Amino acid sequence: MQTTPLSPEDPAELGGFELLGRIGQGGMGQVYLGESPGGEPAAVKVIKASVVDSEARLRFAQEIEVLKTVWGPRIAAFLDAAPEAERPWLATEYVDGPDLRRHITTHGPLPAVLVASLGATLAEALAAVHKQGLVHRDLKPANILLGPNGPKIIDFGLAVFSEAGVTLTAPNTVMGTPTCMAPEQASGVKPLTSPVDVYALGAVLLYAATGHYPYQAANVNIMFHMITDGSKDPDLTGAPQELVPLLTAMLSYAPTDRPALAEVVQQCRTVIEAHGMKVAQARRRLTTFTAPGPSHAAPPLSPEAPTVPMPQQPPAPTLPLDVPAADAYTPTLESPEPGPATPTAPTAPVVLKPSPAAPTPLKPQRPAAPAPLRHSVQARKMAQQLRETYAQSAAF
Repeated sequence: MQTTPLSPEDPAELGGFELLGRIGQGGMGQVYLGESPGGEPAAVKVIKASVVDSEARLRFAQEIEVLKTVWGPRIAAFLDAAPEAERPWLATEYVDGPDLRRHITTHGPLPAVLVASLGATLAEALAAVHKQGLVHRDLKPANILLGPNGPKIIDFGLAVFSEAGVTLTAPNTVMGTPTCMAPEQASGVKPLTSPVDVYALGAVLLYAATGHYPYQAANVNIMFHMITDGSKDPDLTGAPQELVPLLTAMLSYAPTDRPALAEVVQQCRTVIEAHGMKVAQARRRLTTFTAPGPSHAAPPLSPEAPTVPMPQQPPAPTLPLDVPAADAYTPTLESPEPGPATPTAPTAPVVLKPSPAAPTPLKPQRPAAPAPLRHSVQARKMAQQLRETYAQSAAF
């Protein structure tokens, strides 16, 4: 995840978390990259001073309580918070990777099998959220982070308890992101229930597969009208044919026509298996495909001591059993495939390889400073022979 330097007005520390840079910002606040005293990275969210009022504190406190309640491998974990502080703040697990929106904008839509893998993963995560009596209510590409261990859902700031009839939102006020908003949510229906998240997940998967949302318009008022107009079908242009039935069902106008999340998982599995892959394989491929590139790699520990990648040592050659251990040698390092240049020590020994045409193979040259034998296959063979010899001659 990209960060920018702190500005002079930014705090240097909050609740014991040292702030290292800015991750992003929204209408309600600023998000920083922080670090705990023990070195644990964190995303520290702080409410802007200009919006700190009683309602903002209540909504922020609600988000904190939700995060204390919800958990799972696909949810960015709660770490700590101070809703009553002068500048209320919340620290959650830091996910080192771009959000889905940025990834699609930069690299283009995902292949169908990876969209299905994303769908199965997120549907399973949302099912766990719903099982805890919650509705996310603001699922969108920007709230899905693509980390090194797979996608994770963030930002439960608008989440509500699905059985609660009380909400902090004022009457006739709609909260959420229009591009992924279900028709009943855009119409102001309350209370909202789990099909809202099914619709939003369908919009997310459509965006992942095509780069566009179900409805697009020049201004938000026209978009709201398109979403709430039951006669206007969502735009599935460019969606892979194998995903169209699932996306059509998830983006149904009526909540009762949308599939349950367990059914979404099953249909995504069917798409994955039709590609000859197992679900776990598809998830690993999704993570590899969306993992941060070299630009996200950790910097050297210090300018004076940069990290230099160590060359990989190939397997030691197989030697005849009657070759004495003293004749073991370290072969020349060779790269089996073209790749990044790897620095090589100038004093590395050069070993002559036997020529196939020579009548008598040349005896391998010993390097001046051989590698420790404990790392070679030959050394392990010799150690095993010594153990067997000792076991035969031991009196016990």
